[in-house]
Amino acid sequence: MWRLRRAAVACEVCQSLVKHSSGTKGSLPLQKLHLVSRSIYHSHHPILKLQRPHFRTSFQQFSSLTNLPLRKLKLSPIKYGYQPHRNFWPARLAARLLKLRYLILGSAVGGGYTAKKTFDQWKDMIPDLSDYKWIVPDIVWEIDEYIDFEKIRKALPDSEDLAKLAPDFDKIVESLSLLKDFFTTGSPGETAFRATDPGSESDKPYRKVSDKEKIDQLQEELLHTQLKYQRILERLEKENKELRKLVLQKDDKGIHHRKLKKSLIDMYSEVLDVLSDYDASYNTQDHLPRVVVVGDQSAGKTSVLEMIAQARIFPRGSGEMMTRSPVKVTLSEGPHHVALFKDSSREFDLTKEEDLAALRHEIELRMRKNVKEGCTVSSETISLNVKGPGLQRMVLVDLPGVINTVTSGMAPDTKETIFSISKAYMQNPNAIILCIQDGSVDAERSIVTDLVSQMDPHGRRTIFVLTKVDLAEKNVASPSRIQQIIEGKLFPMKALGYFAVVTGKGNSSESIEAIRDYEEEFFQNSKLLKTSMLKAHQVTTRNLSLAVSDCFWKMVRESVEQQADSFKATRFNLETEWKNNYPRLRELDRNELFEKAKNEILDEVISLSQVTPKHWEEILQQSLWERVSTHVIENIYLPAAQTMNSGTFNTTVDIKLKQWTDKQLPNKAVEVAWETLQEEFSRFMTEPKGKEHDDIFDKLKEAVKEETIKRHKWNDFAEDSLRVIQHNALEDRSISDKQQWDAAIYFMEEALQARLKDTENTIENMVGPDWKKRWLYWKNRTQEQCVHNETKNELEKMLKCNEEHPAYLASDEITTVRKNLESRGVEVDPSLIKDTWHQVYRRHFLKTALNHCNLCRRGFYYYQRHFVDSELECNDVVLFWRIQRMLAITANTLRQQLTNTEVRRLEKNVKEVLEDFAEDSEKKVKLLTGKRVQLAEDLKKVREIQEKLDAFIEALHQEK
Repeated sequence: MWRLRRAAVACEVCQSLVKHSSGTKGSLPLQKLHLVSRSIYHSHHPILKLQRPHFRTSFQQFSSLTNLPLRKLKLSPIKYGYQPHRNFWPARLAARLLKLRYLILGSAVGGGYTAKKTFDQWKDMIPDLSDYKWIVPDIVWEIDEYIDFEKIRKALPDSEDLAKLAPDFDKIVESLSLLKDFFTTGSPGETAFRATDPGSESDKPYRKVSDKEKIDQLQEELLHTQLKYQRILERLEKENKELRKLVLQKDDKGIHHRKLKKSLIDMYSEVLDVLSDYDASYNTQDHLPRVVVVGDQSAGKTSVLEMIAQARIFPRGSGEMMTRSPVKVTLSEGPHHVALFKDSSREFDLTKEEDLAALRHEIELRMRKNVKEGCTVSSETISLNVKGPGLQRMVLVDLPGVINTVTSGMAPDTKETIFSISKAYMQNPNAIILCIQDGSVDAERSIVTDLVSQMDPHGRRTIFVLTKVDLAEKNVASPSRIQQIIEGKLFPMKALGYFAVVTGKGNSSESIEAIRDYEEEFFQNSKLLKTSMLKAHQVTTRNLSLAVSDCFWKMVRESVEQQADSFKATRFNLETEWKNNYPRLRELDRNELFEKAKNEILDEVISLSQVTPKHWEEILQQSLWERVSTHVIENIYLPAAQTMNSGTFNTTVDIKLKQWTDKQLPNKAVEVAWETLQEEFSRFMTEPKGKEHDDIFDKLKEAVKEETIKRHKWNDFAEDSLRVIQHNALEDRSISDKQQWDAAIYFMEEALQARLKDTENTIENMVGPDWKKRWLYWKNRTQEQCVHNETKNELEKMLKCNEEHPAYLASDEITTVRKNLESRGVEVDPSLIKDTWHQVYRRHFLKTALNHCNLCRRGFYYYQRHFVDSELECNDVVLFWRIQRMLAITANTLRQQLTNTEVRRLEKNVKEVLEDFAEDSEKKVKLLTGKRVQLAEDLKKVREIQEKLDAFIEALHQEK
């Protein structure tokens, strides 16, 4: 009976609570309340038993609002009544109200105005519990006296700003409800309790939610939360970008005058660039980290890089090899999304499509320029810096895709070259290998995984990325196969982490934003996440870039100081070697040596203008005569001298001189002048300078000389003006004085004696050594020389009989000579007789002409009288005077052209050649060689690397 009365009283209290609940209409479905709430309303539940609380005579003052004054609280008198009632539902009600107190106090701190409003609503919902006032402290009833809610509301931000910062309470309530249902097993007592509740929906069947459905709901909620915070982060990054732009705009206007320091990643990229120039093969001296991106051709390497860089920066092609040389991309954070090359000052705005197209075209041109003729790929690296808001700071190297078969149009060694380039980068023990695998093709077709497993068998620095997961999920029959790939169970390779990404729908015109939205949408609905085949941190390119950046900087911090110490030791060794081998020389590297050689060459070119006019004219006249002397004697003088009288002689000479001047002489003169300029230029370039001469410049000077001569061309108008001058000079026959006459005779004698000497040498070679040489030097004649000697002797006999013999033999004379020789047993051919006669008669004629020169020494008097009443005729002396005067006038004209025009043009060509050589690093390496140059070059590079490493380490410590 006592138990029945107790239950009846409890039910009456519950009914009163339901009736006094504000904001509800009708009956309250108790099965929708929290488990604790149901326990408060139905304290007679059999499974809920509470101990009688221990009462205290004093109450400790407590408040989370420490800044507000508190007065001493007064406790209500304790009323002792029916003990069983206090032992059951009043205690539960007190516990509920105490929780309500903390909720109200917390809301007051966090919300202000919202807390007051909530307090008023909840206060109206609570029934009159004045009989149980002894349980609740006075502060709960008098809280509005202690807290100035209006003052708090004014001090706090607007409700809209608070709403942005406050969590989503609806989502939290839903999550707590799901967790409550998950941990509530639905005991029989509770089911019965619900069935007896008059306000419950007992007519509906109760369906128990399975654990799998709860896990799926939690997993989906987790994905939604992750995407939500992802959007919040992107919004904050966008706001940060706008703020950075405003700051830079203020700097541009001169509001803030401060020097921006280089970013940490830019300093590190400069170190890598210097290392690349110093050691292009990445030997043991260069162990600094890089993110090396490798993968099969068309596996999506470029797309992954573009997603990380947030711009479509690489040239694209359908199935065609586009990456033909390594591309080093330095990612850094900046206010503007721009890209620029290491050796160029032009910035490409990555937010503009025309700049993106120009950047892709420039990268393609640089790749094709690096590829040598007959090759498909190149090992030369293209350095590109990409800056933008939200970019992860790191250095990535995009390598050509690994191929299995060499197709038509490729070099035969393309496959091996790509393997060697990839191995060279991956052999670096601190290189992070980003292995890209196409998820839409069979894993067995992959080539790169075997290569990566060889370079990093333990997977300590490899990150595996599965691309095109959307196609893989759509086409792969067994989804568990994708899980095996991601977990590294399908490949022999191991990795630090495994990621799955989506790089778009295969349309090259897709924007990065569209690809990112498509990727998020795909993974939000993907079965791979819902079935827990993939973890949330293993998907999206953003998570991938964060993981790669963390791994990159971890390796940088672990390895950079060790590399700095290594280069300090290398620098000490190089400096010691230099001091021992070249103690008195400065440490000039190749560029400095080139500048020094350049100054010497320019000084030597300038010295050409200091050559005296007399020297120019002497060497020009001598060189021109050497070039035309044969033509003058053989084609002009000898044919004219065969004539019978002076009139015919002069006529023949005038005709032949006119023909010679019109066709050959000006061109020969320009050739002689150009050759003379070359000889003088070469003499200044190659002659030793005594102790100051440095033979290390000889190859460079020779190359500059040859290239300058090849480029220099004489003025085209020089021949026309020279032709007129030479024609006028040769028409003049008036010798003004005896001195000129004697000079002409001297010039003629020299010419004839030189020709006579040449003729005698020719005859000697034809007939063999004479009897003195045969007896003294034990030399013998050949059979042919013996025949020539017998023929010569026979012709000399005939010439002695007739010293006025003409230049040509008659047929009967040839027959007579041949028969005379045959009578002595010498068989001779008629052509041999003619050749021998030509040299014999030539010697006879030159000797006669020299005798005539001696006679003409006193002939100037007869020349002035035009050889009237005189048997002496010296027309040949006049001819040589005309030639001599033409040579002098031509030499003077060529000297003027040289000093006024050609030397300056040559100096200009030398400067152009030097400028071209300065830009051609390969040519400088080829022309400036030797141990001294290489040692100075290595020493400079090591010093530069060490300085940049020290600066980078200092900046790295400051960032920490």
